[in-house]
Amino acid sequence: MNSTTARRITLCAAVATAVTSVAACGSSGSGKAAKAAGQGVTRVSPIAALRSAETSTDKADSARVDGTTTIGSMVSMKAQGALAWGDGLTGRLTLTYTGGTMAETMRSTAGITSMEARYLPDAYYAHMSDTFAARAGGGRHWLRYGYDDLGRLAGGSGAYLKDQLRNTTPNQSVKLLLASGDVRKAGEATVRGQHTTHYAGTVDVADLATRTSHLPKSQLDQLKQQLTQAGVTTESVDIWINDQNLLVKKVEKADMTAGTMTSTAYYSDYGTKVSVTAPPAGDTRDFKDLMKSQGTVTGGTGTGTGTGS
Repeated sequence: MNSTTARRITLCAAVATAVTSVAACGSSGSGKAAKAAGQGVTRVSPIAALRSAETSTDKADSARVDGTTTIGSMVSMKAQGALAWGDGLTGRLTLTYTGGTMAETMRSTAGITSMEARYLPDAYYAHMSDTFAARAGGGRHWLRYGYDDLGRLAGGSGAYLKDQLRNTTPNQSVKLLLASGDVRKAGEATVRGQHTTHYAGTVDVADLATRTSHLPKSQLDQLKQQLTQAGVTTESVDIWINDQNLLVKKVEKADMTAGTMTSTAYYSDYGTKVSVTAPPAGDTRDFKDLMKSQGTVTGGTGTGTGTGS
């Protein structure tokens, strides 16, 4: 396996896991927090409703996630698992590639169509195939991506991956709507057996700094930086909040440098136990060390797979 192929595969794993973490991070609420947040809420306006949803999400603990993400012709994938966010993003997801050039790269060169991703406070881990372990992993199946190392990867793309994996909060979708300045109630619907209220809005990145927003300037600036790094100019956000004031579904659509992104996620089983540990050290290879052994530099820009490339 030559250095270009190895680099492409490891970047595919990085981008896929980062993209899916973003798709998963609109979730909300544990059981106890859900009950506390849902009591006595009066939705006098979309802003008031979103403020209440944001509060319940801030108090949340964990949830099961079931989602899909598509980015242009680059990738389409499914994600299933559970995540917790009480002390940074932690959890475990099974990612299944269903189409796109990234899926074909992983299938043809690494012999893999799905992988397990583990999220920990300092890094995330991607479980690769026997083929990859034999050809490039030194016999080891797990790739470790330190967040600081990702920050140096591929310029703005690496910074975006680092931000999304390390700093994205579960109420990101709510914050995006609050930042949009034009949030509106879009009706009511039954989502997977639950009565929900649908809210929608469009974020114009160029206007974030000037238009009326319902977020503090520090959060607004952070959102704008993350969206700009991903090549996003506008993003539409739709969320569905149940009668307990918890998110049960979100859909985000945006034009990115890599193509049109559509992300849909459903949330259930709030408060589910999430226990995740780092894989065995003897079966783990550090992404940075692999790149060095393949004669590549982690700070380059010609990745061809990053969301900001």
